[in-house]
Amino acid sequence: MTPKERLQRTLAHQPVDHLPTQINYTHAMGQKMAARFDVALDDLPEFLGNHLLRVDLSYDARVSADGKWKYDWWGVGFDVEEEGYYAAYNPLAESKDLDAFPWPDPHEPQLMDEAAAKIAADGGQHFIVPNFGWALFERAWSLRGFDTLLLEMALDPIWVEELLERVTEIQLILIERFIGLGVDGGYFGDDYGAQANLLFSPAMWQTMIKPRLKRLFQPFLEAGLPVMMHSDGQIARILPDLVEIGLTALNPVQPEVLDHAWLKNAFGDRLAYYGGISTQTVLPHGTPLEVREATEKCIATLAPNKTGLIVAPSHRMMTDISMENVAALLKMVSSQ
Repeated sequence: MTPKERLQRTLAHQPVDHLPTQINYTHAMGQKMAARFDVALDDLPEFLGNHLLRVDLSYDARVSADGKWKYDWWGVGFDVEEEGYYAAYNPLAESKDLDAFPWPDPHEPQLMDEAAAKIAADGGQHFIVPNFGWALFERAWSLRGFDTLLLEMALDPIWVEELLERVTEIQLILIERFIGLGVDGGYFGDDYGAQANLLFSPAMWQTMIKPRLKRLFQPFLEAGLPVMMHSDGQIARILPDLVEIGLTALNPVQPEVLDHAWLKNAFGDRLAYYGGISTQTVLPHGTPLEVREATEKCIATLAPNKTGLIVAPSHRMMTDISMENVAALLKMVSSQ
C-alpha cells in the first residue's frame, strides 16, 4: 500500500498491512533529529515514515519592525522566539469595527500556488490535507485576544457570532479552492478544552461554534472526503456533537485528559484517532522503556483490530524530548 492508501483505509476502519504513522515536530526539533539521524532536514518526513502531507496558503510573510513577530495571512503576529505558538499581536484588540478591518482576500489567485505544486510533486503517494489550523474559535480569539474574546462570548455574543461568521465565510471559500486542487481530506485545528474541562459551556459551544464548524466540515463530506480535527484538552462533553456533524478522526487523543478505553467504548468504529502518545508526560519525561510501553498501550486500546489509528505523538515534538526517547518511538512505530 502507498501511504495514502494505508491512511485512507485506516480512517475507514478497513484492514491495513500496518498502522500508518505521523511524527510532527517543531523546526528546532527537526534540526536536532536531522543531525542525530544524519538526514537532510527536507528528507526527515520520509525518514520518519510520515503518511500525511499538509499544504498551506502561499503569501508573503511579514515581520514586525523589531523582528520579534511574524504575521500570518490574517494579520496575527506570532512570537518568533517561541518554539510553540504564541499570538503576541491581535489586530482586532483595540477595535470591534469588523467593517473597517482589512480582511484577507480568499480569492487571491496566488494563494494556492505552493499547495498545487506540492500536490503535483507528490504524485498521489501521501494523504494530503489543507492545514486549517486556527480554524474558527482560535482564529477569532487570535484576532481579538484570548481573554477578551472569552469575556465577550458571555457579554456580547451577537458581536462574537458576527466575527465567527466573517471567519467562516472566508474559510469556506478557501476550502472549496483546496478541494478543487484534489486534496484527500480536511484537517482542522481548533482547541476547545483545557486540562480539566471545556473553555466554555457546552451550550455556548453548541450555539456559537457547532453550526459553523458543521458548515466547514460539509464541503469535504459532500465530496466523500474524511475530516480530521485537532482539539486539545478535555472535550468529552462535546465529542458526540463532533461525531454527529461528521468528524472522522480525532487528534491529539491526549491520554492525560481523554481516557483511551472510554473513547473506544463510547464511539467504537464511528471515530478514528490520530495521536495518543503524550508529548506532555511520557515523551519528554519518561524513559525509553516507558515510551515503548505507552505506545503499545495506545495501539492495543485504540486499534485492537489493527486499524482506525494513526500512530503519532499527541502534538508536534519539541526540543524537551530526548533523542533516546525519539529513537524508542521510531523503533515502536516502525514495527507496527
